[in-house]
Amino acid sequence: MAGAALSSPAALAQSKVMRIIVPYAAGGPIDVTARLMAERVKDSLGTVIIENKPGGGGNIGVDAIAKAPPDGLTIGISAVATHAINPWLYSKMPYNAATDFAPITQMVRVPNVLVINAETAQRLSIHTLADLIKYAKANPAKLNYASGGNGSAGHLAGEMFKARAGIFALHIPYNGGNPAQLALLSGQVDFNFDNLATASANIKAGKLKALAVTTAQRSALLPDVPTVAETLKGFEIDTWWGLVAPAGTPKDVVAKLNQAFVAALNSPEAKTRFATLMAEPVASTPEQFGAFMKSELAKYEKVVKASGAKVD
Repeated sequence: MAGAALSSPAALAQSKVMRIIVPYAAGGPIDVTARLMAERVKDSLGTVIIENKPGGGGNIGVDAIAKAPPDGLTIGISAVATHAINPWLYSKMPYNAATDFAPITQMVRVPNVLVINAETAQRLSIHTLADLIKYAKANPAKLNYASGGNGSAGHLAGEMFKARAGIFALHIPYNGGNPAQLALLSGQVDFNFDNLATASANIKAGKLKALAVTTAQRSALLPDVPTVAETLKGFEIDTWWGLVAPAGTPKDVVAKLNQAFVAALNSPEAKTRFATLMAEPVASTPEQFGAFMKSELAKYEKVVKASGAKVD
C-alpha cells in the first residue's frame, strides 16, 4: 500500500479521509494521474489518499472498489482493461463491470499509435497505412506484429486492424510492453500498436515510423499523423481510464465528486502535466461516462472473441 496523505486547512476540518484505489502499481501513468487529481481536489473534498492494489490484470483493486461501502469515501480507477477487456478475457471475474459501479467521470484518453520499424518501412517502401495494407495483401503471412501479451490492448488493436483491413499478420505476444517494443526496435517484428507515451521518444528519434493513430480524431500530439479511420472507416481504439464509486453511492454524492474532479481535470496545471504523459484529459458527466463504458464493453466483446484470447 502506498499512501500520499494530503492536508490543507479545508481538509483538516474534515474528520473522514477519502481514498482512491488504483488497481495498478505505483509510478505508472494511471497512478501518476490519480495522485495529481488527489492533490487538486483537496480544497473541495479534503484529504485524499492513494491506495495501490495491483494484481490480476487490475481485477484485484477494482474488486475492492466494488465491495467498498457506497458512501463516497472509497472510489477508484476504472480502465479499458478492467471494465471493457477483462470481462471477456477472464473465464471468472470477481465483479460485474456493468452493474457494480457508479460512474463519476472519465479522466484520460491516451492515443495508441501504429508504428513500424523505420528500417523495415524503408526496405519495404511502406510509408503510409495504405502501403502496409497493400504489402500485406500482396505478401500473405510475411508480416508479424508484437504485443505486450495475449489479450493486451496492443494484441486486440492488431486483431481488429487485421479484420478490418482483410489482411493476415502473425501475432507474437511478449511478456509486457517493454520487451515488445525492444523486439520492434531490433527488427525481430515488423509493427505494433503502442500507446503514444511509450512510442513517442523512438518516433522522434527516427527509429520507429508512425503510420496512424487509433483515436477517432488526429492527436494534437502528432498532428501530421493520420488516423486509422481515415483509411479504415469507423476504426477507433484507445487507452482510457476514469473514476468510479461502488454501485449504490447516492446520486448527490456522485454529483459532488464529479464537480470536484471535473474542475481538477479542466485546470491548466492538470492539462500541462497530462501533456507530458502524452495523455488528453477528458472530463465528462456520470451519465456520459456510464454510456461510454457500456459501449466499450460491447465493442470489446466482439474484439476479444474474434482474437481467441483467454486468461484462465
